[in-house]
Amino acid sequence: MRILITNDDGVQAEGIQALAAYLNKQHNVFVVAPERERSATGHGITMHKPLRVTEVKMRYCEKIALAVSGTPADCVKLAVEELMEKPPDVIVSGINCGANMGTDILYSGTVSAAIEGTLNGFKSMAVSLDTENSYPDFSNAVKFSAKLIEIYFQNKIPADTLLNVNIPDVPWEEVKGVQITSLSSRKYVDSVERRQDPRGRPYFWLAGHIDDQGCQPDSDAAALKNNFISISPVHFDLTNYEIIEEISRWKINI
Repeated sequence: MRILITNDDGVQAEGIQALAAYLNKQHNVFVVAPERERSATGHGITMHKPLRVTEVKMRYCEKIALAVSGTPADCVKLAVEELMEKPPDVIVSGINCGANMGTDILYSGTVSAAIEGTLNGFKSMAVSLDTENSYPDFSNAVKFSAKLIEIYFQNKIPADTLLNVNIPDVPWEEVKGVQITSLSSRKYVDSVERRQDPRGRPYFWLAGHIDDQGCQPDSDAAALKNNFISISPVHFDLTNYEIIEEISRWKINI
C-alpha cells in the first residue's frame, strides 16, 4: 500500500516519526510534512510566496522525508500533484500530539491536511493522541493506526468523507474499545489572557480551558473521557439543509 503521511506538528515531531517508521516495515511510505510546527493553521494554503522542499532523514528508519516551508494543506497538495510519482492509496495526517475533537477541527492543521486529501479524491484520516504529556508514548497509537489503515483501505466510504481519530493517552489495558462518534461542541472558558510586557505595553495570549460538561454521550469528547478510541466520520459540506427553505421565505430581493 502507498501511504502519504503528513502532520501539523512538523516533520521532526515524535508522532509522525514513529508512525512512519512502523508503517514503513510493510508499506511504501512517503512523508511530506511542514518543516516546523504549524498547529492551528486550519486549511490555509500559501499563495504569496514560494514553497521550498528539503530532504530530511527520518530518525527511526532508513527513509527520506520531505520538509515543506508551508502549511499541512500545502504538503498534501504538493505531494499528490507534484512530488509523488504515483498517487497514494491512503493519506494519514498525524499522529498529532494532543486531541483534535469537535469544533476544534475547524482550526486544526492536522484535520485540514486530511480534508485536503479528501478534496483530491483520496481516502484520508487524521489521527491524534489525547495527551498533555511533554513526553507522550505513541507506540500503542501507532499500532492501532496501522490496523485501522488496513481496515479503512479494504472498506468503502463516501468520497467526501474522512475519518477523524482520537486515541486516549492511557495504559493500553485501560482503553475500553472503539466508538464511532459525532463531533462535540467545545467551548473555551477565559480564552483570552491579557498580559503586560516589561515596557508596560499590553499584549494578549490565546489560552483558556475547555468546558466539555455539556457534550453529548455519543460525541468524541465523551468517548475519550471514558477511555474509548473515538472515530468520527467527517465531511466538508457545511450547508445547513434544514433551514434552506426557511431562509428562502425571507423574500430577499435586490
